[in-house]
Amino acid sequence: MSERILIVEDEEFIAKALERRLRHEGFKTTIAYNGRTALVQIYNNSPSLVLLDLTLPDIDGIEVTRELRQNDIDVPIIMLTARDAIPDRVKGLDIGADDYIVKPYNNDELMAHIRALLRRALSIKTEEPYQFADLTLEPASRLAYRGKRLIKFTAKEYDLLELFMRHPNQVLTRDQIFDNVWDYDFGGESNIIEVYIRYLRAKIEKEHEPRLIQTVRGVGYVLRE
Repeated sequence: MSERILIVEDEEFIAKALERRLRHEGFKTTIAYNGRTALVQIYNNSPSLVLLDLTLPDIDGIEVTRELRQNDIDVPIIMLTARDAIPDRVKGLDIGADDYIVKPYNNDELMAHIRALLRRALSIKTEEPYQFADLTLEPASRLAYRGKRLIKFTAKEYDLLELFMRHPNQVLTRDQIFDNVWDYDFGGESNIIEVYIRYLRAKIEKEHEPRLIQTVRGVGYVLRE
């Protein structure tokens, strides 16, 4: 296994414990104990995946993620944090993190999330673009085009749109969307799906293009003309 994982964690005991487990699983590892060191390492030698603590002594994990995504660095990021409130989860995902694990976490579960995200990152590089009406979605770059207009997405916006593009003209229920896009128990009363549908519509209908993501009242949503 050649994947290298960057551990960004300011508590040495936790960082070393993670390093031992990852090396046992066959991964190569490096450690950064603050956000600025992490950014330097990522810019100089981008890892296969980043395990990023949200609370760091200089700049926090949110700012690290925001800077990377603003500079089009698409390295997979799993945020690790003791904060388990829904707004913190949403914020982390919204600015570009790919996954989110709440401390204390089960090591076997964390390894499963790492392997799944690495598999997804590898498959994205080899996938052909999706096309529906005048909307094109490119898995390799995680960008889209409405006609010739370029559209950029956060990680979860992309995941949600990709789900629709994989299943055009199929009504997707809220439960199906939760199961495929979010691996977290946001609770049945959460409006996160509605929030992200608004985000997508604002981006893919920015120039008053015809609506593609339709609401099916009482059921869910569907991608259709």
